[in-house]
Formats: sequence, C-alpha cells, structure tokens
Amino acid sequence: MFFDSLETRDPEQRERDLFARLPGFLAEAMSGAPALAARLEGTDPVAIRDRAALAALPVLRKSELMELQQANPPFGGFAASAALAGKHVFMSPGPLWEPEGAGSDPGGAARAFHAAGVRSGDIVHNTFSYHMTPGSFLLDAGARALGCAVFPAGTGNTEMQVEAAATLRPRVYCGTPDFLKVLLDKAGEMGKDLSGFRAGLVSAGALFPSMRAEYRMRGVDVLQCYATAEMGVIAYESAGPDGTPYPGMIVNEELIVEIVRPGTGDPVPEGEVGEVVVTGFNPSYPMIRLGTGDLSAVLPGRSPCGRTNTRIKGWMGRADQRTKVKGMFVDPRQVAEIVARHPEIRRARLVVGRAEDRDVMALHVEVEGHADAGGIETTLREVTKLGGSVVLAAAGSLPNDGKVIADERDYSR
Repeated sequence: MFFDSLETRDPEQRERDLFARLPGFLAEAMSGAPALAARLEGTDPVAIRDRAALAALPVLRKSELMELQQANPPFGGFAASAALAGKHVFMSPGPLWEPEGAGSDPGGAARAFHAAGVRSGDIVHNTFSYHMTPGSFLLDAGARALGCAVFPAGTGNTEMQVEAAATLRPRVYCGTPDFLKVLLDKAGEMGKDLSGFRAGLVSAGALFPSMRAEYRMRGVDVLQCYATAEMGVIAYESAGPDGTPYPGMIVNEELIVEIVRPGTGDPVPEGEVGEVVVTGFNPSYPMIRLGTGDLSAVLPGRSPCGRTNTRIKGWMGRADQRTKVKGMFVDPRQVAEIVARHPEIRRARLVVGRAEDRDVMALHVEVEGHADAGGIETTLREVTKLGGSVVLAAAGSLPNDGKVIADERDYSR
C-alpha cells in the first residue's frame, strides 16, 4: 500500500530525522557551493536544528537566483562542476539553469506515482516536454525507479501519440491535466482505442473537479502532484480504495516545507495561506529555504490514506504580488516593512483600486489594542512613496487567501 516505511513514520520522528541531518548537510553544502556560503556567512550549521533556527535564515527567491546566475553563470555558485558529471543540465524559463540531482529518482517522483496507483511493470506514456526543461526527466526517472517502462512521447504530434498509445496500450498517462482529454478526444475521432489508460499522474496545470470527474467516467483515475524544477515533487495526492482522492497533498519525504507570509521569511500559523518555501537535501544543487513563489496552506490533521507527513492544500496561486500603482511598483516586502514598524498590526492587506480614473490604494489592517491610523498612513507614504488611506478592519475579517496586495482594478473598462 505504501512506497516504503518512511511514509508512515511518527511525525515527530520524521521531524527529528530531518533536522538531525540538516546541520551536516548544510556544512557540506556550504563548503562546496560558494554562493550558499556567502548567503549564510556567520551561520553555524550546527545551530540549525529546528524550524525556529531554519526560519532565521534568508529565503532565496527565484528572481534573486536568476540575478545570481546571470552574474555568475550558469548556476550562480550553487553547484560545483563535479555535480554535473554524468548528469543532465536543464534550462527553465527565466532563464534559470538547473543541474540534475543525484540518484535514480532525483525528483522524488516515484512516491507520487505509487500513490497514484502506478506499479512496477506498468507502461507510462509521458507527455511532458523533453526539450530543455527538467519536468519530463524528473517524472521519467521516478517512473523507471518504480520499475515502470516509459514511452517518452513529449509534447505535440497528437495523432502520432494516439497511434502509439493504441498500439503500446500504456496503463498510465503522465502530463498536463488537459492534454489527456486532447488525446482521448482525438482517439474518438480516429476510431482508436485508448482504454488501456487506467491511471494518471498530472502536474503543471489545474486539474479541475469537472475534468477529474470526466476522466473517471472514461475509466481513468487521475491524481496530481505539485513539483518545481529545483525541488522536484514537493507534494502529491493520494486516494482511497475506490480511487476517490483524499483532501490535500502530502509533502514528499526528504523535504522540509514551510509556509511563510509573502514578502517575508516568517512562517504563518497552520491553516493560513502563504508562500511555499522548501529546503531539500540535494547535494548537487543545495537549495536552502527556496521561495517557490506559489501560495498554499497547511491542512490540519493526517491523510486518511495512512501517510503521516504534513498535508498542504495544493497550489493556490502566486505569491509574487508586485503591483504598479501610479507608475510605481509596490512590493509585498514594503507591506511587511510597514507591519514591522507598527507592532500593533496583526495582519495587513493593501487594496489597489480606481477612483475617478486615478489609482488609489488603502491599507486594511487588523490591529491589537490601540492603533494610530494617521501614524500608519504616514509610514505607508514613507515606505511606498505613494499616498494612501488606512482602514482599521475587524479581527479576522481580512480574507485568508495569501494576498498581501490585492489589485481590484477593473482592467476590462
């Protein structure tokens, strides 16, 4: 039922195991990755033994990683040349360069396939692109590590893919959620039988409930995983015996996932929406507190499937909410600075709108105790260099959607 015994560990034991490994990994990674050593200068790896200590380290966001790579190509000083031996090198949009990780399953995808009902001996029809980017290779490696055969279909060539699937009769579809429908519909037009597809693992797009239901009606149980180029599979779905998916996504083993307030590195309370920040143990490309730019939230409790790791709600949007107001960008970090200057503020949300064809903004704040709205308004102007109003909101009234800046301008008018 489970991929291995790690998936059912006592959560406290898992936490101890991960943080027992982290100091040694950090020390070794800092010795081989000069950019990481520079970022963590003055940090004693031995002291990073719990989440509080980890949260004190800076978050590395992809925009910063891109700048570091441009200044010191190709990897910005985060990967040693020895890490490339016998491996692939990938380029993702940005561009961002990524070296392939170590081991037979560098992206940790085998667990996601197993949770989706895929087993050794299955044939996987992989429709992710094999051109430049790492996604297809991460999933390809995971399927083969599980003992599957993989047909590297790639993207496009729909009719040829239908012909191939009708002949090879793969049991498993792997790709974006919507391309499976393209294949099934095209097969109907061509009079080809793709009933061999019984399971699917999808990513890199929204799997809408109606789409999942349609696939079930057509005999394919589809689950999804959440992955990034740098970290591989971060979390994945599981299902009950009848194929019905359980709520949330289970965090992959070998990763430490935090949810932080956008624009900061501060972890948010359980259940609150924030940015997904991930720390991994990849010696080829050591990413410590990598900000994914994606929003999610921790789902309380354990999965009914019996896996004991933390669950997240899945992808809930983007955390990069930089917004142009009156020709100037306002950044979530500026909102965080305002909050830091006013300890009475518990939560804040900058709302941008239009009034009489002019941009306007209002900082909505939930406060504890006395609050000086005029003083907060002054700080808003000092930090953003833009004028705006302050609205004192009732406790718990601000939406829990991870938005620090909400752009409510109607661009259709």
